[in-house]
Amino acid sequence: MRIFAIKDESAAQERVLGYLIYHELSKTFHIELSDGVSRWDVPAMLSSFADRGDNSIDSHWSRRFVHQRIVPQDRQNIGQILRENGLYEYDEFPLLMLSMGRCEQDDCYLEEISSDKLPELLIRRWYTLVEEVVPLASPKLLVFFRNGAAKIVDVEETAPPACTPYLINQERFNKVEVQPDGYGIYWNDQAMIPHQDLFRHGVSIPLSAEVLSSFLQNRVVSASEACSILNCSRQNIDDLMRRGKLHPLRTDAKYKLFSRAEVMARKKE
Repeated sequence: MRIFAIKDESAAQERVLGYLIYHELSKTFHIELSDGVSRWDVPAMLSSFADRGDNSIDSHWSRRFVHQRIVPQDRQNIGQILRENGLYEYDEFPLLMLSMGRCEQDDCYLEEISSDKLPELLIRRWYTLVEEVVPLASPKLLVFFRNGAAKIVDVEETAPPACTPYLINQERFNKVEVQPDGYGIYWNDQAMIPHQDLFRHGVSIPLSAEVLSSFLQNRVVSASEACSILNCSRQNIDDLMRRGKLHPLRTDAKYKLFSRAEVMARKKE
């Protein structure tokens, strides 16, 4: 992870307007605006976020900010530009580093910060990064946060319009994932919900990710384990399923998962 202060060199004391974070493994960007900045302080692309007080900016709009500050991929002589700068392919981050984020539209630039000297603002906000998400009946999610909190979130209250197709179809809803480095949850690059919105709208419950992990490890069994417990064959397991005596928690072409409690109940019959 690389962290850069976004500074305005036209200001008397080069005020830090926010931070650009680059995640090297996923090649994604995120921006955290400083507390109290206004639309007049930040680059124009970020002004609407400052107006709304949305200081944590998702990867899609953060990348749009970066694209304003690098040579576009469809530039006519892009191949020559890349070769002159020792690049073999178009890569946003090294192109951004060539100018340290300077562009003609404003007086902002980037200044790298050591990862062992994180600003207090980032430490405080990253407490609510997402660690895990479990889809429930749409539109509700069970979300685990970095600070240990677990919350049930009705995402219909906070989801942008791009998420609507996923909220009205349970199969699609179940494909929700955690964004790289926990900045929120998403179904695609447009359909995403940032971590601070999930935390703000969620209802806390007395559960931890460790408890859920322990439950899955100890109370969920595979088809092979079910065969061993019931001392039967895979064909017998399939027959129990057909007769409604066993109900798989999850099934696909390669494996099936069952509740240990239900398998043990069948053993006692």
